[in-house]
Amino acid sequence: MLTLIAFIILLSILVLVHELGHFLAAKKIGVKVEEFGLGYPPRIFGKKVGETIYSLNALPFGGFVRLYGEESAEQNLTSKTKKSQSKQNSALQRAFFNRSKIERSIILVAGVAMNFLLGVVVISYLFTQGVAIPNGALVEEVVPKTPAEIAGIKKGDVITSVNGQTIASAGDLVSQTKQNVLKIVTLQIKRCEKTCANLKISLIPRKDYPQNEGAMGVAIVTDFMIKTYSLWEAPIKGTIEAFRMSWFIAKGVGQVLWQLVSSFTVPKDVAGPIGIYKVTGQALQFGGLMGVLQLLALLSLNLAVINILPIPALDGGRFFLVLVEAVMGRQRIIKIEKVAQSVGMALILALIVLITISDLSKLTTVQNFLKGFKLGF
Repeated sequence: MLTLIAFIILLSILVLVHELGHFLAAKKIGVKVEEFGLGYPPRIFGKKVGETIYSLNALPFGGFVRLYGEESAEQNLTSKTKKSQSKQNSALQRAFFNRSKIERSIILVAGVAMNFLLGVVVISYLFTQGVAIPNGALVEEVVPKTPAEIAGIKKGDVITSVNGQTIASAGDLVSQTKQNVLKIVTLQIKRCEKTCANLKISLIPRKDYPQNEGAMGVAIVTDFMIKTYSLWEAPIKGTIEAFRMSWFIAKGVGQVLWQLVSSFTVPKDVAGPIGIYKVTGQALQFGGLMGVLQLLALLSLNLAVINILPIPALDGGRFFLVLVEAVMGRQRIIKIEKVAQSVGMALILALIVLITISDLSKLTTVQNFLKGFKLGF
């Protein structure tokens, strides 16, 4: 039950923050907002405040913003406002389609900007609470009669550099070791027994060694230290980290799209709603509130990156059509826009179905999935 509640809250926050971006930008620019909805229709309750209906809807996943003149509006507005030329001109000025290209672009990308901002805020908050920073390679075991034991490396040592190259993780040490096989390497080691001391130890990694021993003869994991940032440091670090994560997400999305196009298969690491539901449960189990907040930041940045892609039916696709309109003109782009939106929506729905099937295939059996789903309720 807790997983289901957390899952609904997560998705609702992500979509509501996104739609809030469109809402605030439209209000600021002067486009009429007809409705701002919490959840998706059918509508349970609605109250009109000013010119906008604020509604509560039955499906509790996110929300939506309905702008005046957003879709196929030119014909509708003309027929609705024939009674008065002045009223017609006033309505047209408030319509989304009749705003300048810059204004429409701002409204379209505002949702993406809000998702990125949410990621920055959440990451910054986590930095004030303390984050785990990779701090070297921790030696968990030393195999007898290996270069590591002969050189004097002990269990509990933390290797922080190799030949002056900083080692932040176990992977860094593996990489540096492979590059220096049969060469003398100097390791900077932090050893804490009664007191902590920094040592330098030299050894020669082996080329040939028994299975599961490694070139040095040590079992290692990444060592972490908890670092807490001040209120003025956290937003700076949070923004930098959000950009770094977004870049890695963008590269990952590119690889996913390439695999989909080239082989028509969904990569194993890609998850849809079912996968996100499962990950939410894991975040709650192993990380509690902090784990869920980390997932919220990651999903928000994911949503920002995906939504800015120039795919029809997404904000990025609509923004791209505004740019094309600047070259081709409004009348030509109207016909293209209708077709592009329909095709884009069909592709997105097909992708959702494909990813959902992939999610289900990762489960051992449909029976196990249903059992887990019932437990979630």
